[in-house]
Amino acid sequence: MFRSVGTFAEFEKNLKIIHLDVDPAEIGKNQTTSVAIVGDVKASLRIFVRLLMQKAFKKTEENEWLKHVSEVKQYWRDNLKLPQGELTAAKILRKLREVMPAQSIVTTEVGQHQMWASLFYDVISPGTFFSSTGLGTMGWGFPAAIGAKAARPDLPVVDIAGDGSFNMTENSLATSVLDNLPVIVFLVNNYTLGMVAQWQRTFYDRRMIGVDQKRCPDYCKLAESYGAQGIRVGDLNELGQAIKSGLKSDVATVIDIPIDPEEDVLPFVAPGTSLKDMILPS
Repeated sequence: MFRSVGTFAEFEKNLKIIHLDVDPAEIGKNQTTSVAIVGDVKASLRIFVRLLMQKAFKKTEENEWLKHVSEVKQYWRDNLKLPQGELTAAKILRKLREVMPAQSIVTTEVGQHQMWASLFYDVISPGTFFSSTGLGTMGWGFPAAIGAKAARPDLPVVDIAGDGSFNMTENSLATSVLDNLPVIVFLVNNYTLGMVAQWQRTFYDRRMIGVDQKRCPDYCKLAESYGAQGIRVGDLNELGQAIKSGLKSDVATVIDIPIDPEEDVLPFVAPGTSLKDMILPS
């Protein structure tokens, strides 16, 4: 049964497509439609969302969709094979969630760490997780975190960053220090341009070029040169203490967390393929 995780084929069999369009001639033109709604899309969506909130999203034990979502989440919590080691992406992001207050604001840069954050950092409250998603704007997360701290100085703010992305806007440490906007940079440091490296390993027969950062720069010294706090950690206990130190700090804190440069983001969907063909950890 699909409700107990099931297959993508079973999902497709039960899939219903609702087509909203202002032009009736477009309905069902490229894809068989289960339900057609002809009219202004903006007005139609407002009505549609209101009806969904009233009828479909009742959080009761009888809600079949929420039951299914819960079962799928639990299945992958139990069955997703994760890398072994002290400092892996899943472990460090779960440690971050464990230590950070529920209302904390999180931003991300762009790359493997961004996807790991989506997989392993549980967002508890709406409006507390900000990412540039598929726009690919490396360096976005740190200035965004500073802006979030300016807007909500009462809340802890953390930027989940990769070394490549942080290099793009690390000079914003000056803004953070000079304007008294202390945020935490949670630096997932694999000393490489991680997502590019993953593609080169996966699709280009490990023909590696232009990705090795060669442990440059020293992020703790970099942070200190701006008057910020820099902490390098070696295990989960040290990471927990570093996050707590950052929460208490009056200046920005860069936490340098070394991880295995060979660790990949998985599950992963290769270009030109569908979700049913996703690559899973072996």
